[in-house]
Amino acid sequence: MDSTIQLIDLLGAAALLIWGLRLIKTGVLRAFGAVLRQWIAKGTKNRVSAAFWGFLVTLGLQSSTATAVITASFTARDIVTPRMAQAVLLGANLGTAVVTLALSMDLHWLGSALIFLGVVLSSSASTNVTRNMGRALLGLGLMLMALHLLGDITAPLRNSPTVITVLKALDDAPVFAVLLAAGLAVLASSSLAVVVLIMLLASAGVVEPPLALYLVAGANLGGAIPPHLAVASEGVLARRLTLSNLVVRMFGAVLVMVFAGPLAAQLTRVFPDPAQMTVAAHLGFNLALLLIFLPLLGPVARLVAQILPERADASLSAPSYLDDSLLETPDMALAVAARETLRLGDLVGQMLERSLTSLHQSDESACPDVAQLENEVDRLHEAIKLYVTRLGRNALDDRDARRAHEVISYAINLEHVGDIIESGLAEIALKKARKKLRFSTEGLAEIDDFYAHTRENLQMAQAIFLSRDPDLARRLLDQKVIIRKIEAHSAESHLGRVRAGRVETIETSTIHLDLLRDLKRVNAHLASVAHPILEELGALRESRVRASLA
Repeated sequence: MDSTIQLIDLLGAAALLIWGLRLIKTGVLRAFGAVLRQWIAKGTKNRVSAAFWGFLVTLGLQSSTATAVITASFTARDIVTPRMAQAVLLGANLGTAVVTLALSMDLHWLGSALIFLGVVLSSSASTNVTRNMGRALLGLGLMLMALHLLGDITAPLRNSPTVITVLKALDDAPVFAVLLAAGLAVLASSSLAVVVLIMLLASAGVVEPPLALYLVAGANLGGAIPPHLAVASEGVLARRLTLSNLVVRMFGAVLVMVFAGPLAAQLTRVFPDPAQMTVAAHLGFNLALLLIFLPLLGPVARLVAQILPERADASLSAPSYLDDSLLETPDMALAVAARETLRLGDLVGQMLERSLTSLHQSDESACPDVAQLENEVDRLHEAIKLYVTRLGRNALDDRDARRAHEVISYAINLEHVGDIIESGLAEIALKKARKKLRFSTEGLAEIDDFYAHTRENLQMAQAIFLSRDPDLARRLLDQKVIIRKIEAHSAESHLGRVRAGRVETIETSTIHLDLLRDLKRVNAHLASVAHPILEELGALRESRVRASLA
């Protein structure tokens, strides 16, 4: 019974440590996330600078996983090159080790003060920055308290026959020791928490120096897996980055398994205290990988590219035609960008259809489905925008410059339409499904008619973008008048049914009017594709307000 209670106490303290770590990460990201992202994006001029900024950002976040995910998203969007991004991760790994060194100091007395200060700031602050800083301080205080609890809990383990037997078996099975620590790091989504636990077990005399090295190597290996899983949908460049980090740590883990005996002997001479030896091993592991692989970023990138080739990216939103080799020929580059933009419109059309199906079937799965499509829309929109922007660095004639502007403008408007569908139409459908509401027969028919006109306008917008047909452009702008009349007629009819006391109409009044508003906004964005074509012909008035008759 005593061993069971000790296990429960150990799990609770470890959970508190992980929770505190996550509070720090979320607090710092919400308070200074934009600044940290700017630091990463601007600090990657060379590999040394990139590693330094990865190190600094991780000191603030206390999580190399968060730094890896942020950097991977920048790599997927072509903001940071893959080699510089890998340098950022090497610095981030060292940052995590330094955080472990700081936590190994006896600062548990500070935990209560930080918890008090964190609660006061997070509950009484008037600004988001101060409130989130309070959350981060609360997390740090909880981590220090958890470390103190873990120290008290692990002390009796040195006399536990079961623990001694299990760990003695791991002494002779380095592969299993590495895999065990890696699995714990994956479950905790943090190598830091696992290394701290190993440090406490070592200080209690439960873990011998060679085994501590195996476990530290495994924790570092496992810490590279959550970022790789987190960017699974970000594209092949992001996955290559996190995979290269995993390959680098795997190399380090293999070296530790081969040379654990001599390394443990040397470290024990320099650091007789087992806890200090464990922290030094963690710091040395990541410092050695930084020094070894910082000059080898190119070969690592080529190796990972062979392991994970371009065709492995099966994401629906992955740009299929945006070929950088075409950037020197603007006509061809603009043609492929336009093709991808048409595919962006097709994704928006799928979102529109999914939201309508949900309204009819009261299907709550529409919201996550539409959200997934919206993520794909965002990624494709970003890729198109960056591609055309790079094209703009070359000398473009007036015709190509106008077309480049049209491509970016239409892509932006389609992305706005996707936002409206996700945060408006899909959320409204979800609200209707959860509240078990039903439209009146007339109200549903009006919504269906509005959706039908919106689908037709999307198809017309796609055709106009492709052909630049001025007659179609005039027809699409004429549809704006029809859309206003449809909205006004449906709103008036709806309010008439409300005045008549129709129960189903009263229950869905807000939903119905919100749908009309959002569908009108969608159509306004779609109509914008006609503006540059008609402006070029001089067929577009600046205002539809009549001049004064006086």
